[in-house]
Amino acid sequence: MKIAGFVVYMIASFTDWYDGWHARRFGVITKTGIFLDPLADKILVSFAFIAFYMLGIMPLWMMIVIVIRDIVITLLRSYKESKGVTLKTSYIAKVKTFVQMTYVFLILLVILLIALDINSQDFTNFLNSELNYILMLSVTLLTVYTGVTYFFENKQSS
Repeated sequence: MKIAGFVVYMIASFTDWYDGWHARRFGVITKTGIFLDPLADKILVSFAFIAFYMLGIMPLWMMIVIVIRDIVITLLRSYKESKGVTLKTSYIAKVKTFVQMTYVFLILLVILLIALDINSQDFTNFLNSELNYILMLSVTLLTVYTGVTYFFENKQSS
């Protein structure tokens, strides 16, 4: 099951990347795509963090903060769209998404290596390490920071 989760995440990540590349390369960027692409990213990352919590890898409070931030930002984007305003994704928000997805990839890779019994004790120790906690905390704080910046950057167009 863990191997299947890794494969599904990799396929979803690749198709998300390919969709963005294709849209930019061929100039087929639409308002719908501008809304749906960040939503797909949020869903992909949120489900990964929920799974990490369920596996005992991520603390509940971090998972809740990240998922709630993504729900709130999605609601804000939807509200703005209903008013005819498209929220552009900021550079720091794109960095946040890259950092989140990189962290998810790292943890899924570690879980895969454990499932394949490759240095499983070392990788299990990593999942429970202070380093992993610091990485999770960094991802969480960056997520909160970008959520707060969305509100300040978009306050004028309310």
